Amino acid sequence: MKCPICSHPDSRVVDSRTTKEGNAIRRRRECESCGHRFTTYERPEVAFPLIIKKDGSRVPYEREKIRAGIAKALEKRPVPAEEQEAIVDRVERFILDSGEKEVTTSAIGERVMEELRETDQVAYVRFASVYRSFGTVKDFEEELQKLSRKG
Repeated sequence: MKCPICSHPDSRVVDSRTTKEGNAIRRRRECESCGHRFTTYERPEVAFPLIIKKDGSRVPYEREKIRAGIAKALEKRPVPAEEQEAIVDRVERFILDSGEKEVTTSAIGERVMEELRETDQVAYVRFASVYRSFGTVKDFEEELQKLSRKG
């Protein structure tokens, strides 16, 4: 595995364990050249369905897009990186369990909102404001009222 700092091609595995969900192996590695330690995740290769965007176009699934959206919503919130990865894992499981050949971005977005609602309500409102294109303070107020009734 190439070092992300110095690009040396060799690293050694310092620690290896399965993730909580059991669907990946987390490996701590150390670069044999500069000594930098970094984490990698090994996951089985799975055929994901195509993703149907709002404009009707179809694109391949990209885990990083979900991870980035969740990370942005959880920015400066007290949710550890491991929990963020677990949310991404659960969203992926939802996509795979659908059994469909194509999944809409709206179905994925709704699932992300469900996960964030359970994890961090501030992050949920942040994500919902972008996902649902809130344009006014009233939109925020309505979402907060819904959240208050459910919580």
